[in-house]
Amino acid sequence: MDKDRVKGKAKDIAGRAERQVGEWTGDEEKQIEGTKKQVRGKVQNAWGKIKDAGKKASKQSEERDSRAARTRRKRDVA
Repeated sequence: MDKDRVKGKAKDIAGRAERQVGEWTGDEEKQIEGTKKQVRGKVQNAWGKIKDAGKKASKQSEERDSRAARTRRKRDVA
């Protein structure tokens, strides 16, 4: 799991808590700041997911290329 996913989730949770406290206390500024943190966290988490997907696709491509190369070598030897 990418570090951006972890950090993003933490920001999302912290923002949600801050927003909730703002709602309980009637502090609109705290609600807004909490919502901003939540959005930043969700964006960072999404970025981490994209990076994870890219790494996974790259790894799968490398494995596929490696298998193809082994198959060609076996064919060339035979």
